[in-house]
Amino acid sequence: MIGSYAHVLVLAGLLFLMGMFCLISRRNLIMMVLGLEIMLNASAVAFVGAALRWQHLDGQAMAIFIIAVAAAEVSIGLGLIVWIYRRTGTVDAGCIETDACRID
Repeated sequence: MIGSYAHVLVLAGLLFLMGMFCLISRRNLIMMVLGLEIMLNASAVAFVGAALRWQHLDGQAMAIFIIAVAAAEVSIGLGLIVWIYRRTGTVDAGCIETDACRID
């Protein structure tokens, strides 16, 4: 392994924090989904790093499973975002809870 396991965990932690910051601070639904994707990829990086550290393939298998779940989540999430955009005319998360942005 080129980098140490601690470096991999620091990278995964920073990616996770960046994704969490994006998820919490943005009101645009597309950016929120992007933040969630970054968080899932950070967990996949941590699993691959652990697999390389202990020489087991379980972490890499888990990373492939995470990527598959993330792909399914994106397809369903973007479908819902398109439906919300057609319903409200915006992708602002605040318009989902209230009917203030509704176009009829």
